[in-house]
Amino acid sequence: MSGRMGPRRGPKNIHDSLSVVSEKVNRDMPELYEFGPFRLEPNERKLLRGNEIVVLTPKAFDTLLLLVRNSGHLLEKDELINMLWPDSFVEEGSLSNNIFLLRKALGEDPAFIETVPRRGYRFIGPLKRDGQEPGHASTEKAGSYSERHWKMIAVVAIMVAGGISVGGMLWHSRRSHKLTEKDTIVLADFADSTGDPVFDDTLKQGLRVQLEQSPFLSIVSEQRIQQTLRLMGRPVDARLTPEIARELCQRTGSTAVIDGAIAQIGTRYSLILKAVNCSNGESLTSTAAQGSDKSHVLDALGKAASEIRNKLGESLSTVQKFDTPLEQETTPSLEALQAYSLGRKIMVVKNDAAAAVPLFQRAIRLDPNFAMAYARLGTCYSNLEEGSLATESTKESYELRERVSEREKFYIESHYYLIVTGDLEKARQVFELWVQVYPRDPAPHNMLGTVYEGLGQEEKALEQYREAVGMEPNGMDYSNLVEEYIRLNRIEEARATVREAHEKNIDSPGLHVYLYMLAFLQIDAAGMAQQVTWAAGKPGVEDALLALEADTAAYSGRLGKAREFSRRAVASAERAEEKETAASYESGAAVREAHFGNAAEAQRLAAAALGLSTGKDVQCGAALALALAGDAARAQALTDDLAKRFPEDTSLRYHCLPDLHAQLALDRNDASKAVETLQAAAPYELGSSRSVYIRGAAYLARHQGSEALAEFQKILNHPGVVLNEPTGALAHVGLARAYALQGDTAKARAAYQDFFTLWKDADPDIPILIAAKSEYAKLK
Repeated sequence: MSGRMGPRRGPKNIHDSLSVVSEKVNRDMPELYEFGPFRLEPNERKLLRGNEIVVLTPKAFDTLLLLVRNSGHLLEKDELINMLWPDSFVEEGSLSNNIFLLRKALGEDPAFIETVPRRGYRFIGPLKRDGQEPGHASTEKAGSYSERHWKMIAVVAIMVAGGISVGGMLWHSRRSHKLTEKDTIVLADFADSTGDPVFDDTLKQGLRVQLEQSPFLSIVSEQRIQQTLRLMGRPVDARLTPEIARELCQRTGSTAVIDGAIAQIGTRYSLILKAVNCSNGESLTSTAAQGSDKSHVLDALGKAASEIRNKLGESLSTVQKFDTPLEQETTPSLEALQAYSLGRKIMVVKNDAAAAVPLFQRAIRLDPNFAMAYARLGTCYSNLEEGSLATESTKESYELRERVSEREKFYIESHYYLIVTGDLEKARQVFELWVQVYPRDPAPHNMLGTVYEGLGQEEKALEQYREAVGMEPNGMDYSNLVEEYIRLNRIEEARATVREAHEKNIDSPGLHVYLYMLAFLQIDAAGMAQQVTWAAGKPGVEDALLALEADTAAYSGRLGKAREFSRRAVASAERAEEKETAASYESGAAVREAHFGNAAEAQRLAAAALGLSTGKDVQCGAALALALAGDAARAQALTDDLAKRFPEDTSLRYHCLPDLHAQLALDRNDASKAVETLQAAAPYELGSSRSVYIRGAAYLARHQGSEALAEFQKILNHPGVVLNEPTGALAHVGLARAYALQGDTAKARAAYQDFFTLWKDADPDIPILIAAKSEYAKLK
């Protein structure tokens, strides 16, 4: 029966046994009731336990008397309310509170009051009336009563543990308040009276996963929680009690807090979820669920989450459509989910992919069918530039994707196209569908920006990054937005975005990388050094800043320094067990040496890189280094292998392979073929300066000075794309050679002088520098 609002009227079709109690319950009758250790004396309005009086409120006493007088019969809730408060408007919570007080007073073993779910209550157990022999009042099977009884005990226990009002919870669970599609929710930590550490953060993570299936609800991200805790002057890992969660809710402009509680009664577990309006503390709705043992806790949590979604206003159709069971969506193993929860928190909140890896690995060991653990592990490896490991893990998640929810399927499929096949067009389609189904989710906007960036559509990428930051700002979103501003040479906007992130207490390794790049673009040596110092000793971060230092040193011709920094970057990556990242630093150094004219060193470093990894990006770099160094046979073999292994990879088709084919054509003195080959890369060339540089070299080989001039000028006009790559410095030499071809000696000399100024502290024995000086000397 539903809890109606408005005045109560006389009951209809009341059980016949109630006719004798339709008058006031404390009427003058010589009656006496005994049950267990208790003696109920209506005339004296006393309840005795032995010789001691049990203190009850007047209404609790009246409730007990009604139940005892109708022992063995079900009293409907509406009937009880009408008899106890015949002339008053009373909510159902008042009755529930009386029952709670009675159970507390009578104790739990043996129990005397049975709850009949959604209907009412019945007094059960042996009862002596006026000294007569006792008889069993229950008309239900003992097993049925026991089942219902433990559930009520468990509910009361966890409500006490979670600080939840008994009457208020039960009333508001029936009079649920609806949210709108503009409201957001904060998840509090669970109140756990079991003492079992396996539930630590696990239930909250499981609840988040379940609620994130909903296209209707929007959960405040863990990153934003962390940022707000800093503003509150609390530790970022502070436990989110209902009180702290409510303040977080208010500060983030959210509408409600959902908190939960779990209790154990014997081998059984019971959970309660409660939604509270954070502005006034009013209970919006609640729900409860039970698990017969520990292995069924996640199943109970999933059922409770589905029910509260509907109570909060989500349509039944979407609840049913997007309602993959939690044990299927994640894992039936609490221990695996706990490891996954910790890994996800470190990955998402702390933005520390290296530290998250072992936790996802543990989750997979505990449950080899944990699809999302594989997916997250693949993303971590990808962020660490461990391409082969990322591919392996992401393939596993893709094979298991039918087990997961719709939202997580979007995650797995999009990352499969990004990481495994490299098909950016298919990835774009998945992300765009993700945005349509989950319009309030910032994740697909962020990743869609990455896809557009890879497709050379910089303005579209910027739009998506802005959208993500506007919805739910975090360190990764801000890093991507700053990077895009840099790529578009909008340096002041990039700096303003960094300041905005810091004002919001948002930080991430990515922001420090781009702070370094901003310092580089502004020739700020102290600013670059500051970021390198910040990264020192941080696994998975230190190596990236050391590699940047190597490129910066090489950009100004200090090749010895560059080699030293590269060695340190490789060693740091290996200490962090990032084998493929270390290999990428070796292949990058090989390309640098080849551009500078050190063919033997380029070949040695390319071999060292391939000895560490044959990942896609490493092999691309090594093949280009070999082609630039004149080892066409090995470069061709690596190129053919890449084309065979990654037939769908957009980056390979439009960046790596055209560059390799063009450079190999130049090795064969076929400059026209090189120019033709690079046409495929033209729409995407600003994603990397390599294609532009090779095309410029091809035009020089064809003695087309004006065309070569245009290509090298593109590089100089886009410092935010080129940054500290060696081609950025060497473009000055290309420009000088192009002017010389045109016969413009003055401009050629000026371009050479620009290069010599940039390389004023360069190592004197670099072949490209020696050649440039020789060419300059011949100009008249």
